[in-house]
Amino acid sequence: MLSRNALIAGFALALATSSCGGKVGTGQVTYSVSATQNYTKGTKALQDKDWIAGAKYFAFIKARFPYSKYAVLSELRLADAEFGAGHYLQAVDGYKQFKKFHPTHQMVTNGYAGFRIGEAYYKMLPDDFWLLPPSWEKDQSATSDAGRELSAFMIKYKTSPFVPKALKMLKRVKTRLAQHEWYVAKFYWKRKKPMGTVLRLRRLLDRYAGTNFDPDALWLLGRAYVKVGMTKRAKTTWQKLVKNHPKHKRAGEARAALSNLSG
Repeated sequence: MLSRNALIAGFALALATSSCGGKVGTGQVTYSVSATQNYTKGTKALQDKDWIAGAKYFAFIKARFPYSKYAVLSELRLADAEFGAGHYLQAVDGYKQFKKFHPTHQMVTNGYAGFRIGEAYYKMLPDDFWLLPPSWEKDQSATSDAGRELSAFMIKYKTSPFVPKALKMLKRVKTRLAQHEWYVAKFYWKRKKPMGTVLRLRRLLDRYAGTNFDPDALWLLGRAYVKVGMTKRAKTTWQKLVKNHPKHKRAGEARAALSNLSG
């Protein structure tokens, strides 16, 4: 089995030989005689977005100075290099390994590694491009992963300095997931499959309440309940719509529908 140093070296080599990802710079390095100097050069390379050079410096530290404190930090910075190069899944693996092997390290306890895992998934959210379907119609695996990791981060690292950024990301993630649930619910509704609509809208309202879909979701959920013969639930749903969103246009429709149910 390969040693951890060999794995780290291979990790850097994969980054250096990859042709995809973000800007990578020249990759040229001039190694120094101490771990401190090489670490400084490596962090400078990351600042300059020369991900290949950074990875080379950090892999060199791991191989040449394995007992230095910079060897541990270099594991984290190798993940940062992958992240910067746009290799987000590899970065996630790197951050997870760092958390596993160094659970008491400051860069774990302050939430950095956990936040970067969520941020890496966030970076993989589907984009909108006018020639392709809207982002909420595409596969949402990365979006779900981002939501899971950012939520876990928020629970575990409540005092982390990265909380404000995580909150902004999580808000967008929840909105994207709500958009997807709304899209699928309407898909079932148009194809006369009201129970599918019910299940999707209930999940939307349970998991992503407060993302501006609530009034329309409650209105359509009530209609779907009526279609499947669950009139009591339809009544409760529309009453909730009228109570929570009295000025929304759907509230007026809900009042009329409630009158018809009572009649």
